[in-house]
Amino acid sequence: MTFEDALGAIRAHIEPGRAEQMKAYHKIEREYLGIANGPLDELAKVWRRSLSVDERVELASQLWESNIYECRVIAGKLLTQARIRPDDRVWKLLTSWTKDFDSWAIADHASMAAQRRLSTDWARLDDIEAWTTSEHMWTKRAALVTTLPLTKNRNASETELAMRERVLGWAANYVDDKEWFIQKAVAWWLRDLSKRDPERVVEFLDHHGEQMKPFARKEASKYLTIPET
Repeated sequence: MTFEDALGAIRAHIEPGRAEQMKAYHKIEREYLGIANGPLDELAKVWRRSLSVDERVELASQLWESNIYECRVIAGKLLTQARIRPDDRVWKLLTSWTKDFDSWAIADHASMAAQRRLSTDWARLDDIEAWTTSEHMWTKRAALVTTLPLTKNRNASETELAMRERVLGWAANYVDDKEWFIQKAVAWWLRDLSKRDPERVVEFLDHHGEQMKPFARKEASKYLTIPET
């Protein structure tokens, strides 16, 4: 499938008037076609079934480079799959995108694809750790969004617990950063972890909560059954 074929399939789902609403909402200067997530999901499913890994990587790269909002979203969706073999090229492409992140929606779709690839090879945490000191806020944020799978296991192994502690160390270094999206990412990670390991989240907040913005402390404490500290 060529980029032109893919773009034509995407454009077939334009809703008149929606592009202007999306541009006003996202407040980032780029082309918006005006397409809901549903049709993008369906197209991505079809393309994941019909294209080889190499073909998907090539198409995703071209879609991303177009800088059209819907193309960047579907580029992430195209690579969001539990089993991709081999996936080294996929990981390399996904990590190359972080420098282009400039909005939460696009960043999150790409990060969800990266979550799947990280979950198949936890050694990739070494790559992600380099993001935590980036001067690019969205790259720094992506380190926490991409590692969210580490919050999901209630009966984590010792290895998983060690990786979880590694990321909590990154989060502890983030709490002095007052950028809203960084504070939100820390809160998101803690909130999700609190569903499986509330005691560890309470401990984190005891040590670092005062450095967090009030909204972030509140969000992190959302599912705790004890009073917020």
